[in-house]
Amino acid sequence: MRRIVSPKKSKSKERFNQLIVGLILIFLMFLSVVGYSLSGRGGDEEAEGFVYNGYEFAPRGAYWGLNVQGLEFIFSYSPTEVADINGNLSYLNSYSDLPLYIESESSEASAEVYMNLNQIVLRMQNACINESECEGDLPVKDCTNNFIIIKESNTTDIAQEQGCVFIQGKQEELVNLTDAFLFKIMGIK
Repeated sequence: MRRIVSPKKSKSKERFNQLIVGLILIFLMFLSVVGYSLSGRGGDEEAEGFVYNGYEFAPRGAYWGLNVQGLEFIFSYSPTEVADINGNLSYLNSYSDLPLYIESESSEASAEVYMNLNQIVLRMQNACINESECEGDLPVKDCTNNFIIIKESNTTDIAQEQGCVFIQGKQEELVNLTDAFLFKIMGIK
């Protein structure tokens, strides 16, 4: 059986409970403000920029930024974090004011190409290199066009054949390889 409580006692108990909950909330808010202010003391310092082969890289959140002749380039990896590429690749000026076609199995790697080369090329468009594997209404292009093909593979390689650049590697390496390709064509590495 439940005890009969007077309305006055019931209201008094309710106010007491509200006061306790309110004090707990105020205490938690106070602790969160103090914690936030203390955590910010060491975190205000941003990662240091650096110079690599005469190019000044600056941190941009999780990315590395590079300003060259008024153009802003953004990379997921710094030049010190990517492998050296042996072989000949066309330099950046060979893409200037021309259409660029891309076929990629990695949306992150194709976004890296888009962020950096879209400001140089006439336009960028997804396309297919092989008509039998083409999905949707994408145009089929060949190596007479500027074409970047990014594919998942067990072998790691970046090679150019006429106007086609083939970037291949394991899925988790494709963005790193794409940055290595961009550094190479820009003359940074």
